[in-house]
Amino acid sequence: MSSDPWGKNVLVEFDEGIAWVTLNRPEKRNAMSPDLNSEMLLTLDALETDERCGVIVLTGAGEAFSAGMDLREYFRATDDGPQAKRMQVYRTAATWQWRRLLTYFKPTIAMVNGWCFGGAFTPMAACDIAIAADEATFGVSEVNWGIIPGGNVSKVLSVIMNYRKALYYIMSGETFDGKKAAELGVVTESVPKAQLRERTRAVAQSLLKKNPTAVRQAKIAFKYVDEMSWDESAEYLSAKSDQLRVVDPEKGRAEGMKKFLDDKEYRPGLGEYKRDK
Repeated sequence: MSSDPWGKNVLVEFDEGIAWVTLNRPEKRNAMSPDLNSEMLLTLDALETDERCGVIVLTGAGEAFSAGMDLREYFRATDDGPQAKRMQVYRTAATWQWRRLLTYFKPTIAMVNGWCFGGAFTPMAACDIAIAADEATFGVSEVNWGIIPGGNVSKVLSVIMNYRKALYYIMSGETFDGKKAAELGVVTESVPKAQLRERTRAVAQSLLKKNPTAVRQAKIAFKYVDEMSWDESAEYLSAKSDQLRVVDPEKGRAEGMKKFLDDKEYRPGLGEYKRDK
């Protein structure tokens, strides 16, 4: 019997260094229930040290990425229960959906294959890269039924979308497709659904070819400097660069310099240098 923590609400498929992580509640458009959130948190913990996984791709089963939080199980079922239990449920969701994903040890890609609504914006945006199907449908529709966007969705939109556009979609509840999502900066790019997995796989494979420590340090550095002043950022990035030279087991900086300056085997700007793995 497998000891892996996934297999019910979350499925994982390994493919040449890529872990395809699928939210698996297609009958509920992959709405995120407390059980799914708990399983996802355990899955992320396990994959972080799993040698079969170099890049995570997060997607949804069936026709949806995720319809957001499961209103019945996540909200109504906990509203009248003990406060400690309710806060535990909320904390588990927040932990995997943004606290862990934002600075996850390995590269993460959201593959938005269909519906992406409400709370689903949070894990989608917390992934490093997001690739959507042109035909996907996005929406922050809470205002249509008398509430505001839940969780950290408003914060998410303030980060990834233009101020005026974010307010428009929050206040109107209007939906938009994958092409519009790319135009708005909600996703990295949009492609026809028939090409979605192929394109996502190509991006994941390109990341796997890079020095993994350099990729990790680069993404963490970018995310932390966002709220720093220019002087703080300059100091932090200098220290981060020095840290990379210490913690990188491949000694990528020295190897890249050698291949460029001494061996004449590498030209910066034309792809990654050949790594000895």
